[in-house]
Amino acid sequence: MEHAQEHEACPEQRQRYCVERPIYNQELLQGQLHRRQRTPQTLRQKIAHSCRCTSKKAKSRLYSFLPILKWLPRYPVKEYLLGDIISGISTGVMQLPQGLAYALLAAVPPVFGLYSSFYPVFLYTFFGTSKHISIGTFAVVSMMVGGVAVREVPDEMISLDYNSTNVTDARDTRRVQVAVTLAFLSGIIQLCLGFLRFGFVAIYLTEPLVRGFTTAAAVHVFTSQLKYFLGIKTSRYSGPLSVVYSIAAVLSNITMTNIAALIVGSTCIVLLLIGKEINDRFKKKLPVPIPMEIIVVIIGTGVSAGMNLNKSYKVDVVGNIPQGLRAPAVPEIQLIPAIFVDALAIAIVAFSMAVSMAKIFALKHGYTIDGNQELIALGICNSVGSFFQTFSVTCSMSRSLVQESTGGRTQIAGALSSIMVLLVIVAVGYLFEPLPQTVLAAIVMVNLKGMFKQFGDVAHFWRTSKIELAIWVVAFVASLFLGLDYGLLTAVTFAMITVIYRTQSPQYRILGQIPDTDIYCDVEEYEEVKEYPGIKIFQANTSLYFANSESYASALKKKTGVDPCAILAARRKAQKRHAREIKAANEHRKKAVLKLTNDVEASVKHEIANDDLPVNGKFADSGVQDVSPDEHEHFVETKTNIRSLILDFTPVNFVDSVGAKTLKSIIKEYKEVGVCVYIACCSGPVVNELTRLNFFDNTVTRELLFHSIHDAVLACQVKDGSAFTD
Repeated sequence: MEHAQEHEACPEQRQRYCVERPIYNQELLQGQLHRRQRTPQTLRQKIAHSCRCTSKKAKSRLYSFLPILKWLPRYPVKEYLLGDIISGISTGVMQLPQGLAYALLAAVPPVFGLYSSFYPVFLYTFFGTSKHISIGTFAVVSMMVGGVAVREVPDEMISLDYNSTNVTDARDTRRVQVAVTLAFLSGIIQLCLGFLRFGFVAIYLTEPLVRGFTTAAAVHVFTSQLKYFLGIKTSRYSGPLSVVYSIAAVLSNITMTNIAALIVGSTCIVLLLIGKEINDRFKKKLPVPIPMEIIVVIIGTGVSAGMNLNKSYKVDVVGNIPQGLRAPAVPEIQLIPAIFVDALAIAIVAFSMAVSMAKIFALKHGYTIDGNQELIALGICNSVGSFFQTFSVTCSMSRSLVQESTGGRTQIAGALSSIMVLLVIVAVGYLFEPLPQTVLAAIVMVNLKGMFKQFGDVAHFWRTSKIELAIWVVAFVASLFLGLDYGLLTAVTFAMITVIYRTQSPQYRILGQIPDTDIYCDVEEYEEVKEYPGIKIFQANTSLYFANSESYASALKKKTGVDPCAILAARRKAQKRHAREIKAANEHRKKAVLKLTNDVEASVKHEIANDDLPVNGKFADSGVQDVSPDEHEHFVETKTNIRSLILDFTPVNFVDSVGAKTLKSIIKEYKEVGVCVYIACCSGPVVNELTRLNFFDNTVTRELLFHSIHDAVLACQVKDGSAFTD
């Protein structure tokens, strides 16, 4: 019977509830419940069901693969169109200079940054599920692409495969081939992961890992832009210690700095920082953010063209930007074996960054995204885009924030931004040919400001979690010195190790009851919590499996103060000591009896002579005493005050065969010393696992399992015959 009592006379008093029911163990509870009848399907039936096609199922799959078919017919033109247009223009204005700038990071000519800012963005409109993220070029991924391109085609390489007499053109052509093939392969990997429903892989890139990795990537990007910013000629490095080599190369050529490039770049940085500060401070008052990047590009292009900076001051400029779109071309398939690992890393990093940003906006605006469909969308953007000479893309954080803050409501905003880039490619791209590369370097450097702020994570994680701090530091240091590819692998491996460490080093607690409740808490944490005499309740906040089963058993003995092995060893030692004492006593008795016999004979002769006979066959002063086994019983019976031990399985999610054997051994060992072991709060899946592992038998029955800790405590009290209250 269950009822609630509400105290109307005192409204501020809390409600109370009382429950009156039998004490349930697993055996009794299952006896009163009726399982639902389920007919298991055979493998053939499952395959047939999954392959069965109905109109409803086909429509659902089509809408899932092409989300635009679902939201576009319902698009509210009057409510959304104006916001999407403003957002699309604002994002497109950012897309243009960033595409040019990030092409330098990818070690390809700037026009390929424009291609990568058009095709993937337009394709995402049809296949993406996020309404607010801006797909396209991004510093981290572009840097990873550039590292692979430079590694495969170093600056010193002179290609003989081309008829061009310009070695730089031949080198750039080869690097474009590497970048395009990398985009194709990373897209295929993302498609495969998406179709196989592997969207969960992003969870292995935890927030501390991603932030440490991107902070290191920001340092890589910054150092790679120094030579453009200063206008000096140095080689570009990739692989381990590339940051060190890049800084050393810049410092060794610092005297060759182009003063004109330095002045132009510094001016652009100041203007960009001022613009960003104004946008941050007055973002609520400004209808749209001030597009300082495109303003700087226009000013820089005008100044460069007017003063002829390239010829007069040897300032490097963007150079030739071909008009129009290129014809589709098949990527260089023979490069795949050499870049497969890099493509895998780029695919996972790109997806992780895109889906994390998409989840933030989805949560803010109250809609859901499909992680697997996001993988498919990115895979299509990269793989299909690669046929049109694009490099790998992902979500840009800065552009996504602009797209969302300027009123973007759907993917239409992204499509409009891509159309703006298309207009530049086909019509006015040649106007940006005089643009100094130092201006693009300034844009890249200023956009790294948000990533450099992530150094503040060190203080945050120091206060909140040392393990997450360790993940951040390892991700940062490894990615900084080993390169982004090996650094990511190292960081993921270390993150997995921390998971193993946490499961092997959980927190162990002894629980007690809050008086007059069925609530049990840590006895070391709260003063009010009391333990029941003779009952110990043990909890470990981890599952029980091969990696921690031994530490679980050790912690149980330490926390409860009951070590069955030690008790049994002490008992055996006492028994041996008792046996030695009995043996010594018997030998002493034999000697005493022998001496007594001789004395008796002499005494009898003496007593006969004096007529003094023994009474009832005994002599009062014989001096021989029997040794009773009870006198040494206290040496043999080594006992404990604990009669019942309850294992709280609330945190246990799974048990493997080693864990089941350990649990069975615990029950057996404690039983030998007179302690009954019970299991409380064991979930259904864990009970099913124990059943499959043949855990239950004649000695270990389901009667040892209880639905709650309180049920187990009451059962222990009933068994021990002690008084208790609810």
